Amino acid sequence: MSNGPMSNGQSSAGPIRVACCQVSLAVGDTPGNLARLRAAVTRAADAGARIVVLPELANTGYMFEDLAELRAAAEPLDGASVRQWEALARELDLVIVAGFAETGDDGLVYNSAVLVDKTGLRARYRKAHLWDREKDNLFSAGSDAPPVVDTAFGRIGVLICYDLEFPEWVRSAALEGAELLCCPVNWPLYPRPAGERPTEIVKVQAGATVNRMFIAAADRAGQERGQDWLGGSVIVDADGFPLTPISLGEETLVLATVDLAEARAKGISDRNDVHADRRPALYTRLTQH
Repeated sequence: MSNGPMSNGQSSAGPIRVACCQVSLAVGDTPGNLARLRAAVTRAADAGARIVVLPELANTGYMFEDLAELRAAAEPLDGASVRQWEALARELDLVIVAGFAETGDDGLVYNSAVLVDKTGLRARYRKAHLWDREKDNLFSAGSDAPPVVDTAFGRIGVLICYDLEFPEWVRSAALEGAELLCCPVNWPLYPRPAGERPTEIVKVQAGATVNRMFIAAADRAGQERGQDWLGGSVIVDADGFPLTPISLGEETLVLATVDLAEARAKGISDRNDVHADRRPALYTRLTQH
């Protein structure tokens, strides 16, 4: 397992099918959640996907009443949920990125995600930027940088939901060579002006275009304990354009074929490059406020 960048080798896999599984989940029904996720992953593989992204806290649901309920649902890194995803990845020759509630060796609970492939567990990431009630004595924040892992299909980075709203954190994965950023998310449904695209999707587009990398965000559908979910799963290309229809709110399988090699080219004109044109010496003040 790696929690940081792997080698700088480049995959020559060519065009690859990516899927986001937008499913309905429920607190208190981990067996049911895992069954729905297994069915969704299998359907994605049958549709030709080789990289599959599942939502945030996919094994447990999200709307916990308190820490006691969360602790009862959380699992260690080698728990049943991650073992199931490892088995699926091995059986179907997939890369799977999935969110789960993790009980750490330190006794704390983390909002985490794993990347697994046919060889087993490749990376574990703990959400660094906690959202709203996650801070209410529920989850502890992670402090490790986003992992970027060499896989058979390309270099894949991992972030979770609110992490996407911090350009510095998205950029850190890009600077480690991520060609595809896979993001388990749980996006609450908020009002927006008629005809406007949800800002969560706009931020994914922005993160993709300013870094010239693909981003796949797997949201959830339905309602849980009175909370409606956006259901805004999307796969975005390295120019920031969605490759998939926006099917808000529905349980669905979002699929796109991508050539991750396109994310290695950072030029946006004959004379401009979003990495080479950076001036890091000017940006130090950003970390001083």
